[in-house]
Amino acid sequence: EVQLVESGGGVVQPGGSLRLSCAGSGFTFSTWWLGWARQAPGKEMEWVSGISPGASTPHYSDVVKGRFIISRNNANNTVSLQMTRVTPEDTAKYYCVADFHPWWRNDAAPRSRGQGTQVTVSS
Repeated sequence: EVQLVESGGGVVQPGGSLRLSCAGSGFTFSTWWLGWARQAPGKEMEWVSGISPGASTPHYSDVVKGRFIISRNNANNTVSLQMTRVTPEDTAKYYCVADFHPWWRNDAAPRSRGQGTQVTVSS
């Protein structure tokens, strides 16, 4: 059974930084595409970032490009999202997601998703 467990959420001031982490288990971590999605209150789920199995190719939505950095460590089955220069519009529940393919290219939902971690940007 695929399990994805997020950590690192919290309250951060506008302009600040926060690092989210996700630990994966129950699947061959190094062969799956991984990423992050988020959902703000009253809004649909939004893809944020994705990374290829070999970590050679990160991808970002236009909204976070240049501010967020995704990385993965296949040796310890983790994927992280370094968030910088956050704004109140980044407030959302952030989910670690995984799939065999880069699901966002087809505007599809990812195969697996964690329980999420809340990020609140507020002064």
